[in-house]
Amino acid sequence: MAKDSFLVGLIGAGIGPSLSPALHEREADRQGLRYLYRRIDIDELGLRPEAVGELVRAARDLGFDGLNVTHPCKQLVIEHLDALAPQASALGAVNSVVFEDGRAVGHNTDVTGFAAAFARGLPDVPVERVVQLGAGGAGAAVAHAMLNLGAERVTVVDALADRAVDLAAALNLHFGVGRAAAASPERLGELLAGADGIVHATPTGMAAHPGLPFPAGLLRGELWVAEVVYRPLETELVRAARGVGCAVLDGGGMAVFQAADAFRLFTGREPDVGRMLADFSVESSAGQVV
Repeated sequence: MAKDSFLVGLIGAGIGPSLSPALHEREADRQGLRYLYRRIDIDELGLRPEAVGELVRAARDLGFDGLNVTHPCKQLVIEHLDALAPQASALGAVNSVVFEDGRAVGHNTDVTGFAAAFARGLPDVPVERVVQLGAGGAGAAVAHAMLNLGAERVTVVDALADRAVDLAAALNLHFGVGRAAAASPERLGELLAGADGIVHATPTGMAAHPGLPFPAGLLRGELWVAEVVYRPLETELVRAARGVGCAVLDGGGMAVFQAADAFRLFTGREPDVGRMLADFSVESSAGQVV
């Protein structure tokens, strides 16, 4: 008999406004499943990100079926898992953990989630020269997605120089020499002047980290801007980019598509992505902080 009851959770910092629980639980309700999705906020628990291993072990021992993992634990969690799916292994980042026969297996649905959202929201933009700000767990995922989508070259910019260099090297190893490069934040203005678009993949703009990730004066109408933050949906970057006429992709699509992929991993059931997109739209249009 197919399993119809699931206990899952989300580990991260400042995740109180996350819409993931609602997205998962509503789709489960429509499919006749009993589905409980719990937030495990390390800020509220007074834990350091390095405690993610203890939380994963506790969830496994308590009978959880799976976990989503978000900032700042997507890379730290890897050493505490028993196995990685190929995509997560290639990325060096995990956003979903499935418990199978007592083992914790890491997956990454950010890559497929961002790729689906980008193809849907910015279907015809040029992607020859892409600048990406952020080389953390989300950054690794969206860089892989952009190169899978046909970007000729992705230049990774991060305040931590070694992290940008390491990600660019990993991308070149996976996709071929010359497909990626690393650069310092001081070069961002110069890079954007010759770029087709920018992908923003840092926490700046989240409810807990408000602000712009770079000066708004660096934006120009010919650029497209893709955001991964979706709490709030209209970040200061999204607002500023729209204000100067950029084609803009907010973080909502990625949030929904990655959630749908995680739902499939946790339950073995096929989610209705259209219904999940409608759920997200209702919540955001109602003024919810998502």
